[in-house]
Amino acid sequence: MPSSRNRRSRTAATLLTVTLAAALFGGTPAMAKPGGAPIAAPGTATGDDRREVEVFGEDGGISRARVPGASPYTVSPHTQGVAPLQGDGDVTALVRNGDPAAKLDVVVIGDGYAAQEQDKFRADAAEKWSEITAVEPYATYRKLFNVWAVSAVSPESGVSGDPDQTTVRHTALGSYFWCDGVERLLCVDEKAVEGYAAKAPQADLVLVVANSAKYGGAGYNDVKSPLGYEGIATVAGGNAKSGQIAVHETGHSLGKLADEYAYDGQGTYQGAEPAEANISTLTADRMRAQGTKWSRWLGQASPDGGTVGAYEGGGYYPAGLYRPTENSIMRSLGREFNLPGREAMIAGFYRHATPLTSPTATGTWLTAADRLTVDLPVAGTRLRWYLDGREVPGLRGRTAVDLADLRPTGPRSRPHLLTAVATDPTPAVADPALREKLTGSLSWLVTS
Repeated sequence: MPSSRNRRSRTAATLLTVTLAAALFGGTPAMAKPGGAPIAAPGTATGDDRREVEVFGEDGGISRARVPGASPYTVSPHTQGVAPLQGDGDVTALVRNGDPAAKLDVVVIGDGYAAQEQDKFRADAAEKWSEITAVEPYATYRKLFNVWAVSAVSPESGVSGDPDQTTVRHTALGSYFWCDGVERLLCVDEKAVEGYAAKAPQADLVLVVANSAKYGGAGYNDVKSPLGYEGIATVAGGNAKSGQIAVHETGHSLGKLADEYAYDGQGTYQGAEPAEANISTLTADRMRAQGTKWSRWLGQASPDGGTVGAYEGGGYYPAGLYRPTENSIMRSLGREFNLPGREAMIAGFYRHATPLTSPTATGTWLTAADRLTVDLPVAGTRLRWYLDGREVPGLRGRTAVDLADLRPTGPRSRPHLLTAVATDPTPAVADPALREKLTGSLSWLVTS
């Protein structure tokens, strides 16, 4: 549900709107906040509510930093009480594959795009989604997703910290480079992001696309939103390499995967066995003997290169923890998910989406005169039909059924239960416990 707006007095809102207009047309000094209060250059934002985010270097390396949850450069009706600019909050379906209840819904929000740049934002958002879905398992499972573009209209074009640390622009989400003093770290105002994400039909993943060609981004992977999304990834809309940042971040939010990189000097891990699927205290031999973690993948060639084994170093520790492969996307950008990571991602997709949908609502009473259709978003999905609990072999694989062909027996007044069961048999999921998530069913009542 959309969050409630902070309603201030009409006089205060009018004064703030006038100030914003002055800033847009050059009437306010570049280093002044709306209303005239001085602010610092990008990178020196302060705040008590700080959280850890990931930082992505141009060489593909990943590290972490602690940053404020708010931004001093935010000018948004969700944080300032100012009347929204024309087109602000508009929602466009970039990809619509079905009902949000049956799909994984990605919300893309633009920042630093002025009113006349919203077409550019939508084009940048579509390009970022193309970059993400070029990577497996997204490429195979793209029809499980809806993608919603939410326009956050900014009074100024561009974002703070681009092209240099002295540049300040007031925007809807307050995006800024040089966050925590790191040039490529692109931070946002979490409250403003929440307000715009709430406008989409549903939010399972949130991606902020900044109006910049400068390489950079951030991963807020410990966010717990009332809307249901578990993280925010920020990327530069005009940079061809930034889409990889979003891919890595969804490894955390969807795959529940750990980082596979380590810090020098962190020492040896001494804790319990981690819950994440891609790090372990076990060597390959112990893993194989116990039949746990990625034991089913040991010795197999992995899409990120090399062979699945147990490589020491991961979860930020150089010793005491092992990762499945030498260098997957959870260790550095520009890579693929390894086999255990790919398996976890597919299981994550199916936490939000289903392998079977139909334009006919479940529970609907149908007659022999009706024709029932179902949709299988993933190629190769197996489909079977059951009437009153017994399979109808002649209907296997059929996505359209003329109910007159069923010829149910028994009293004409008694309804019959028709059920479709779809299972994704992908060999990319080897864990039996995860495979259970790859089956879905729908049922209807049929009368003679």
